[in-house]
Amino acid sequence: MPDNILVALDGSPLAERALIYALETFPNATITTIYVINPIDSVIDVEAGGLPVAEDWYDTAQERATEIHTTATDLAADHDIVLATVTEVGKPAREILDYAADNGIDQIVMGSHGRSGLDRTFLGSVAETVTRRAQIPVTIIG
Repeated sequence: MPDNILVALDGSPLAERALIYALETFPNATITTIYVINPIDSVIDVEAGGLPVAEDWYDTAQERATEIHTTATDLAADHDIVLATVTEVGKPAREILDYAADNGIDQIVMGSHGRSGLDRTFLGSVAETVTRRAQIPVTIIG
């Protein structure tokens, strides 16, 4: 059984299911959740929302990360588990893989796809990239 689990979160129902899976399957492991602020998503939001969004994009993204980690912490508490939470900025797949490599992670658990968008259909671009490039087991929850 793995000792250190990394659960990738993006606020989607599948990510929440992935966390529940990890909590129930690995109750004795150290579980860390990671949320990645993707600057590309922020640029798209800024393009759609104009100057007011541009001024506050990072604060808004940090607030979203806090909300997602709070939900995760509450779910873990329901299972009598304390988890660590991490927020990174960058390309999600790369940040997930780098964090796992740099922090002794034994297994990654994530949803098969996150938010909507053409590039996240089927397996999902982030899940696919992590699965292909990880040098540790990856569990994909669909």
